[in-house]
Amino acid sequence: MIDITNPFTFRPSETPLLVSMPHSGLLLTPEVERGLTDQARKLPDTDWYIPELYDFLESLGVGCIQANYSRYVIDLNRPVDDKPLYQTKTTGLFPEILFDSNPVFHDGQQPKPIQKEQYKQQIWQAYHTTIAQELDRLKAQFGYAILFDAHSIAAHVPMLFEGTLPDFNWGNNAGASCDHRFIQAVSSTLDNHYNQVTNGRFKGGYITRHFGQPEQGIHAIQLELSQATYLNNELAKQSQYQVDLDKLPLIKQQLKSLIQSCLQVHLT
Repeated sequence: MIDITNPFTFRPSETPLLVSMPHSGLLLTPEVERGLTDQARKLPDTDWYIPELYDFLESLGVGCIQANYSRYVIDLNRPVDDKPLYQTKTTGLFPEILFDSNPVFHDGQQPKPIQKEQYKQQIWQAYHTTIAQELDRLKAQFGYAILFDAHSIAAHVPMLFEGTLPDFNWGNNAGASCDHRFIQAVSSTLDNHYNQVTNGRFKGGYITRHFGQPEQGIHAIQLELSQATYLNNELAKQSQYQVDLDKLPLIKQQLKSLIQSCLQVHLT
């Protein structure tokens, strides 16, 4: 086993807001990489280019924690005990199937239990401990803290949902993970040429549900962004993930406006 010394990249926040990017990582451990199927090696279920889409955060003083390892090593948005979050079909803490139901690993080549335990301790626990500590620090400084969990996904994933996903999919655990003013702020800021839904197929994963405790002064909201809003759709169908340069400035400006709208909600 290797010693995992840089499981994520973290920058503290100068505002009450912290952005989490748990599924943007591309690194693989040697054990995982050896076992992957050819299809899985393309990392198709990655939240592609999320750090690039949110590269304005530092200019706003907004903190960020960004996973460095792929979700195929360990999924940071699942509970560490791997209890299912949804009653519908989904993937777990250590994914064994891709979003198209094909296997992640060749038969018998999944990581061993001792390796999985290492990933839990050195990646999952480290990521979640850092979020918890930063949110506590922000709450102490500002009186409250906001966690914005940033994701993206293909517009068509039949295993997970029927039809075409809306452009912006907001989740706050059916209203339980944040003050209603945050949902109002982001939904009212969205430009008309995008469509949106709140607590549709995606109500917020483990990070949103666990950390979002508004009665304790900590609020969490998840955005599942359709990749059709920024990827080259034709190339994506061929498992080639490239940004559409015409879409990119529009989506970045929209995301910046959404983050700014969260900062304009004052709870104290």
